[in-house]
Amino acid sequence: MENKLIILLVIVLGAIAVAQLVRIYEISAKLRKNQEHEISSRDNNLNGRLMFGFMLFMFGSFIYLMKAYGWTGRGSAASIEGEEMDWLLNLNFVIIIAIFFFTNFLLFYFTWKYVKKPGVPALYYPHNNKLEMLWTVVPAIVLAVIIILGLQTWSHLTGPTKPEAEKIELFSKQFDWTARYAGADNTLGLYDYKLTLDNNELALLTSNTIDSSINNMLNGATGIRSLQKLLNNRDTVFSDSTFNVLRTDLSRKERLYRFLNQMKQNHNKSLDASAWDDIIQKDTLYLCKGQEYEIALRAKDVIHSAYFPHFRAQMNAVPGMATRLKFTPNKTTAEMRAEKNDDNFNYILMCNKICGGAHYKMKMVVVVLDRPAYKKWMAAKKKATFKDQYFPAATTTSAAPADTTAVPTMN
Repeated sequence: MENKLIILLVIVLGAIAVAQLVRIYEISAKLRKNQEHEISSRDNNLNGRLMFGFMLFMFGSFIYLMKAYGWTGRGSAASIEGEEMDWLLNLNFVIIIAIFFFTNFLLFYFTWKYVKKPGVPALYYPHNNKLEMLWTVVPAIVLAVIIILGLQTWSHLTGPTKPEAEKIELFSKQFDWTARYAGADNTLGLYDYKLTLDNNELALLTSNTIDSSINNMLNGATGIRSLQKLLNNRDTVFSDSTFNVLRTDLSRKERLYRFLNQMKQNHNKSLDASAWDDIIQKDTLYLCKGQEYEIALRAKDVIHSAYFPHFRAQMNAVPGMATRLKFTPNKTTAEMRAEKNDDNFNYILMCNKICGGAHYKMKMVVVVLDRPAYKKWMAAKKKATFKDQYFPAATTTSAAPADTTAVPTMN
């Protein structure tokens, strides 16, 4: 209680002291015969010198930070396209920094140079056609140059790849990446989301995957026949809400079953080969120095974003939409480690969209090898294709027939 009274007393006495100081300032101003809005030459000169000193401090700090942390803090680009982007970005920085120094120098220098002086009136300078033209035309020309160069760079980065470009698909879902290499034919197999199963998480489209999906839809643990048996069991009593949910699920699966059978009838088996030789790669994405890559992006659930910071490449992966990006690595992982003097350095693929609670760990290590090492790695993957890993008994010319027995629908 005593402590509270002391604190309250200190606050009251402090408020009284501030009020008395304000009163003393007002009385001293009256004695000096100065109005409150009048500023002395001494104060003006002090403010002018302080402004000039702040300018020197600001410029010095800016130069120090650039020297200590690098020109932009990005580090060197690790792709041909990244070097092109860095050149354009550096040009923008040169223009912006030059304007920053020029305009701020004029602002603070004029504040110091033309400080108010007794008896010297300010010059009223309302308009000048030449100056208006100068600071309209010059920025317009600079912006035109930046925009034209930017459009050229964007056109190159989003344009078609060369015929020898290697094709890779990045499949994204919460919260990981899966890479699919196009294989020996450099053609990515087709896919359809209705074919998604445990042994076909990328939903690749082949005769065998269609048959597997048909069989799973019909005879799976939660397939059509299981649901029909459950709903037709007179010994089991469901609440109305549960019964409606089961009926809705059954109706949906019956429609999917019909779609899958239509897909089987219309499927061209000659397209199977492009999917069978695709290589499924998790955890680590291996790339080759000097090889151009066209990367197709696909998302299973929500919007993700494939971000390669060292290659200066990024593109959203949107469910139901085909997106792509391209780049050509120009430094191996070993070369970048030597450049950075860091034996633990690795290129990285990150998700640059907040895609859920575990977004922070949606990463994939990227390793860039020289051509001999990359060919050796790819040769080791010839027995790790989609066919070898998930359908070793499948052939590219025939597939086991699916059970296409007519499925009665419920009344």
